[in-house]
Amino acid sequence: MRLFIAEVDLTNPHVHVRVIPGGPDPDGPGKWETTLTEPTKIAERERLDLVVNGDFFAPRRDKSVPNAKLTPGMWAMVAGPAVTDGNAWANATNQRPCLVVDKNKKVDIELRDRGTPDDWEVIAGNIVLVKDGVVVPRQSKIVNPRTAVGLAHNGRKLVILVVDGRQPGVSVGMSDADMGKELLRLGCRQAINLDGGGSTVMAMRDPVTDKIRILNHPSDGHERPVADVLGISVDAAPNR
Repeated sequence: MRLFIAEVDLTNPHVHVRVIPGGPDPDGPGKWETTLTEPTKIAERERLDLVVNGDFFAPRRDKSVPNAKLTPGMWAMVAGPAVTDGNAWANATNQRPCLVVDKNKKVDIELRDRGTPDDWEVIAGNIVLVKDGVVVPRQSKIVNPRTAVGLAHNGRKLVILVVDGRQPGVSVGMSDADMGKELLRLGCRQAINLDGGGSTVMAMRDPVTDKIRILNHPSDGHERPVADVLGISVDAAPNR
């Protein structure tokens, strides 16, 4: 099993949690909300220091080619609500577990179907993995590449967990229950599952080269373009 763990000090005023759509809204008032973009390209564009894939999404596909490969620029919509820098750009038809950053930088995990006027950043997952310090029981034993986020130290630390999968002999992946147990071991009292599978990726800015570098090994053999990402940015030092 191969795991990648980022721990983010939410009490540091120079550290910022960001939710970024892949690209611009392609059809204005239409149902499509963004365009697919590789996470590393989003990180370079937005000057993120750490990035992982975000919410589940539905791409617009050519009906004549229903299983067409996901490509950059493809129109898409996310499954849950999304807010970026106070701008709500996606709503959902049902409540989904979300990582929420309010305008005072307080971070929490809540069930939402849309953003509120107090929200600054919102990104959704599909299921709760840990609730009030207890792993939520799940029936599925299927293992896959996974991405998840949790809150530890009474909400003062954000834990981001990425697990490689579909690579026999190296890393097979984790089930929902496995992820919950690992996040609990890492100190999380609340945690949710984000999109996974071929979308799972973690990349970080190299402090020497200042370039974004992928840390894990995506199961497709390369990073997949996605609809949105969860990112961390750190204010530049005065001499940077």
